[in-house]
Amino acid sequence: MIDHESTLRANLDAVRARIAAACRAAARNPSEVRLLPVSKTVDQARLRAAYALGLRELGENKVQEAQAKSEAMADLADLRWVLIGHLQTNKAKNAARFASEFQALDSLRAAEALDRHLQKEGRAMDVLVQVNTSGEDTKFGLPPDEVAAFVKKLPAFPSLRVRGLMTLALFSDDAARVRHCFVTLRTLRDRLRQDAPDGIAMDELSMGMSGDFELAIAEGATTVRVGTAIFGHRATPDSDYWPGFAGKPE
Repeated sequence: MIDHESTLRANLDAVRARIAAACRAAARNPSEVRLLPVSKTVDQARLRAAYALGLRELGENKVQEAQAKSEAMADLADLRWVLIGHLQTNKAKNAARFASEFQALDSLRAAEALDRHLQKEGRAMDVLVQVNTSGEDTKFGLPPDEVAAFVKKLPAFPSLRVRGLMTLALFSDDAARVRHCFVTLRTLRDRLRQDAPDGIAMDELSMGMSGDFELAIAEGATTVRVGTAIFGHRATPDSDYWPGFAGKPE
């Protein structure tokens, strides 16, 4: 029998140690950085082992996969599901039923669809606005110069609790280019904070993955999304989850 729990414990300890070291280097408190485990393609047995180790939220890219897992693990009532991938509007109804958070909002059509279905469900959802800080055509997210106008329209959707911004950095071994993406997001967030509409918070910065979260923490990340460093490498390629993917895993 595979000892999922001991392997996961060792991986989690290593990731938390990396977060703590990055926070020390940046003169930050580790409590300021939320670790969001990314569980796409991970089987239920390992997810239950992760729950046994104290994890209470999991990040998923695809609504259908996340919903199936949430239903299969419905007995774990305090487990939160966070959607971090592009949302097709025809999947908004499903997302509104189970997800606690959506980190990839980048269109008014998606905002309207989510809000409408959330109201029917009598629920609200935390959301982050996805920003394309790398300028790559293959990535989803709003260009930085369009975010302010977009955010000003979000109070029209009362079931969406806007918390901040999210980005996928450039997939590169050039640390300076990767860091630039994180600097861009932080600078944009700081600017938006100055005149954010009532009810819109700009506190969260979800940025950084398994291979680059130390850089993200140095630039102010409040959430890092970590999958392979916790659960191991996936059999399914990341290109199935991130359009145009050609780089380091999440």
